[in-house]
Amino acid sequence: MGRIVDLCGEVAAAADEGPEGLILPLDAWDRLRDDWSDEDIEDALGLVRDSFLRSDLVEAADSLSVRLVELLGAWGEAKAWAAAVEGHAAIPVPAIRQIAHRLDRLEEVLELCRDQTGPDRRGFDELQRRLMDQGIEEDMRPDWEQQGGGEPPEEGGS
Repeated sequence: MGRIVDLCGEVAAAADEGPEGLILPLDAWDRLRDDWSDEDIEDALGLVRDSFLRSDLVEAADSLSVRLVELLGAWGEAKAWAAAVEGHAAIPVPAIRQIAHRLDRLEEVLELCRDQTGPDRRGFDELQRRLMDQGIEEDMRPDWEQQGGGEPPEEGGS
C-alpha cells in the first residue's frame, strides 16, 4: 500500500490541469515508467483526479451550505416564521422544509470534513424546531383550551 501512496504523491506533484481534468506531462510519465507500469500510473492518476474532484466538491458544498444555513436561519426568528406560514415568504414552507432537511444532512457530512468550525446554526436550529412543531400546535393544546374555554378547569371538582 505504501508504494501506491508514493506513486500517487509523485503523480499529484507532476500533474497539470488540462481541459479534461488532470493530465500527466510526457516527461513525468516517462520518468515514472522506470519504476511503474502504465496501468499503475493510470490508476494513480485516476485516484489523484478523484481526490482533487472530491476536495473541490467538499469545498463548494461547504461554501453553499454555510450560505444556506444563514439564509434559512432567518426563518428561525418568530416574525419571519409567521410570515412564511402565512405565505409571505419567497419560498413556500414545504420547500423550506425539504431544503432544511437536506441541508441538515449535508451539514452532518461536512462536519466530518471541516478543518474549521462550521456556521452559526442557532437560527437554522430554531427553524428546524419550528418545522417539527408545525401542524402539531393544535394537538399540543390542553383539552380545555381546544374546547373553547379560556381558563383551565378548577381543581377539586365542579
